[in-house]
Amino acid sequence: MAVETMPYLLLTLVAFAALRLLRPRRRSHPPVPEVSPPPTRPWRPTIPRGRPPDAPWRPILQGRAHVVDGDGLVIRGTHIRLFGIDAPEMSHPLGPDAKSALIQLVRGRHVTAEVLHTDRHGRAVAQCHLPDGRDLSAEMVRCGMAIDWPKHSGGRYSALEPPGTRQRLWLADARQRGRMDVWAAYEAGRQMRP
Repeated sequence: MAVETMPYLLLTLVAFAALRLLRPRRRSHPPVPEVSPPPTRPWRPTIPRGRPPDAPWRPILQGRAHVVDGDGLVIRGTHIRLFGIDAPEMSHPLGPDAKSALIQLVRGRHVTAEVLHTDRHGRAVAQCHLPDGRDLSAEMVRCGMAIDWPKHSGGRYSALEPPGTRQRLWLADARQRGRMDVWAAYEAGRQMRP
C-alpha cells in the first residue's frame, strides 16, 4: 500500500466511525403480548318452530315483498321465484296483469319464503306464504294468472287451474312443453309491429 493513500484510508475510517456514533439508535420496543380473540360460540342456524327435528332445514326469509313479475319477488334483497308455477313474462300478453295480481296478494303484508333451492338463473326458488297461511303459488294459479308447472311441482297446483287458463296463457304453456319456436315466432311478430 502506498504511503500517500494511507491518510485517506484513515480519514475514511474515522468518518465512518463518527457517522455510526452520531446516527440515532433505534429503540427496541417491548414485545407485544399476543392477545387471543374472545371466545365465540359457533354459529347455529335456528330451526323454525313446528318443524320436526329430522326434517331438512331450509333458510326462511320474511318481510315485505317487492314484486318483479307474475312469479318473481324480492324479499330483503333476495330475488325469489315462486315454486312450481309459471306466469307470463312482462313482455308477453297478460304479463302486466299477472304482476298486478301478485301485487294485490302481497300488498301491505309480510311474506314468508322457505327457500328450496337455487335455479339456473341464480334466483332462490321458494314456497311463499302470506301471514294467513295461503300459498302464493296456489293463489296465482287459482286466480288464473299462472299455470302449474308439473315438472317442478309434481302436479301440486294442476287441480287449481280454472278451465281455459292454459289456452289463455299459451306462451307459458309453450315454454313448459319446450316449444321455443312458438316463443321465437311471437317475438318476431312483436318486433315487426309498428
